[in-house]
Amino acid sequence: MCTAMSRILIVGAGLTGSLCAYLLRKELASKLQLVIWDKARGAGGRMSTSRSPSDPSCTADLGAQYITVTPDYAQKHKIFHDDLLAHGILKPLHAVVEGMVMKDGSYNLVTPHGVSSIVKHYLKESAGADIYFERHVTHINLQGDKWEVYRKCGSSEAFDAVVLTMPVPQILQIQGDIAKLIKEKQRQQLETVIYSSRYALGLFYEAGTQIDVPWAAKYITDNPCIRFISIDNKKRNVESSDVGPSLVVHTSVPFGINHLEEEKETVQPLILKELYTILPNLPKPIDIKCQKWRYSQVTESFPECPGRITLHSKPLLLCGGDGFTHSNFDGCTESALRIAEMLSSQL
Repeated sequence: MCTAMSRILIVGAGLTGSLCAYLLRKELASKLQLVIWDKARGAGGRMSTSRSPSDPSCTADLGAQYITVTPDYAQKHKIFHDDLLAHGILKPLHAVVEGMVMKDGSYNLVTPHGVSSIVKHYLKESAGADIYFERHVTHINLQGDKWEVYRKCGSSEAFDAVVLTMPVPQILQIQGDIAKLIKEKQRQQLETVIYSSRYALGLFYEAGTQIDVPWAAKYITDNPCIRFISIDNKKRNVESSDVGPSLVVHTSVPFGINHLEEEKETVQPLILKELYTILPNLPKPIDIKCQKWRYSQVTESFPECPGRITLHSKPLLLCGGDGFTHSNFDGCTESALRIAEMLSSQL
């Protein structure tokens, strides 16, 4: 770990991974070579913004919808909130969200360019990091003082330290020496982390289409299938005559669990049927995308929410992400800070 230039692999290009890369680049730019792998085709993770196949300028947030800032984190993470506000990546959410329950002193922020713009900002600010998509980690083996990391397609690569930021069940699926190196107590604690599951639907419309509802987003409490609906451009306050609107549907957790092992093509018509019972006058979209979130939000975190844990010390192998805190912007920020602190102290 004390080499002149340590090669660090961050697995996961979601919020925790991208912010961790940004922090390390600021602190240790001359001491490390940062590499980021993600199994998806693009950045964002569960902060994903999807584009209409017919019109790429029409987008919808299929994962996280907005950022809620509590009084505690408003102070603790002020530097991050202020940076994103100054860059125009975040702005206050003023649109009407029916059924939203707010705690005293909390406020919401929204992303005018889509929620994945936060992750893309941090990746851009991690200048010099090598970022690769469609790299699915399958095995991690110990080779002397380095980690040999294997992926589904392509050759393995060696790293001085590895940071895993994907959902905890995916960490537990990795084969090789890592499976033997996880201590029994740690494994038991990792297995206690629980995620909700849900489907998300994005409906994309032609420019000039009117979706006539009095709200920008709405929580639904009396439907067994649908929990949340958002008119995304209205929620972001970026309505334009040149770009068509988009609508996002999130299913309830029970519906997501009941249909988790089914194909998206089977589930999509069920969601649409319920959507049209809620909004019978909804115009016909030009495109529809269906997303299955097997690991949507953390409902049971790692015990005591440490932000990160160490699976191996020399060479360093860390785990982080919202499974070790809680599922929101500030939970991921807390985890990225804990990971960066550990790496900084070791390098």
